[in-house]
Amino acid sequence: MKEWAASTGIAYITARRQYAAGTLPVPTYRVGRLIMVGEPVTGVTTGTGQTVVYARVSSADQRPDLDRQVARVTVWATGRKLAVDRVVTEVGSALDGHRKKFLALLSDPAVTTIVVERRDRFGRFGAEYVEAALSAQGRRLLVVDPAEVDDDLVRDVTEILTSLCARLYGRRGAANRARRAVEAVTEDGPA
Repeated sequence: MKEWAASTGIAYITARRQYAAGTLPVPTYRVGRLIMVGEPVTGVTTGTGQTVVYARVSSADQRPDLDRQVARVTVWATGRKLAVDRVVTEVGSALDGHRKKFLALLSDPAVTTIVVERRDRFGRFGAEYVEAALSAQGRRLLVVDPAEVDDDLVRDVTEILTSLCARLYGRRGAANRARRAVEAVTEDGPA
């Protein structure tokens, strides 16, 4: 928003006040702590872009959850008058930055809207950066359920511990060590 205020000749603090009052003359949205100004998108992506539903699970054991995710997100998107052009499903950890389908989706300029069930389905960390990069290209990430659940946070900590234990001790006993570490912390309770 700072760049927009400077380009229109108004003070940044005035733009902030107008944003807070809801009287800013342009559409805006938040990406983390940033206030992004939604200016009209020109070029190839206007009106001709694809809407893609992206669903991901961490392991093959959770594969049945993919269908549930796809169904929920597709119903949500069609309820908002978004025509779903394609569905992309993937099995892989959110901590893995080398998911082939995920990277192909990000690099495809024809895809202008990506719809996910929850932000962690897209990536555990740095989702704000991905959203900002997509926004800079005139693309967007829509999240059906933006709220994080405490269970998701516990799962995040478990995955991080598993990853660290795997690096320290090898892959073989990493999951068990991480599980024991989480159990030890939860037995002791909060300090």
